[in-house]
Amino acid sequence: MASEHNYGLRRVWYALRYSLQGVHAAWRKEEAFRQEVVVAMVAVPVAWFVGESALERAVLIAVVLQVLMVELINTGIEAVVDRIGHDPHKLSGRAKDVGSAAVLMAIVIAAVVWGLLLFD
Repeated sequence: MASEHNYGLRRVWYALRYSLQGVHAAWRKEEAFRQEVVVAMVAVPVAWFVGESALERAVLIAVVLQVLMVELINTGIEAVVDRIGHDPHKLSGRAKDVGSAAVLMAIVIAAVVWGLLLFD
């Protein structure tokens, strides 16, 4: 764990390391994350060809990465809820459902943006 004395580039290095550990954990434990990464591996290069401007390409790529970002947040929520316990509880279920809904919304946003730009 980073100490209080990590400043500047050292702090950035630790933050990057922890972030990559999070991505690695999500890749190992979450099938949905792996599926979304595969979609991103296809969608990001396609965005370079279908986007007609730098802004269109940036938006197409951003909404795909947004899905991955929200999935990572959802995975974190699920991990915290599971750490508390696996016994059914309405708040645990609500937390997981809301996290899942956030992922769904990110996917819908991505689909709408891609649809509007592809079929404009």
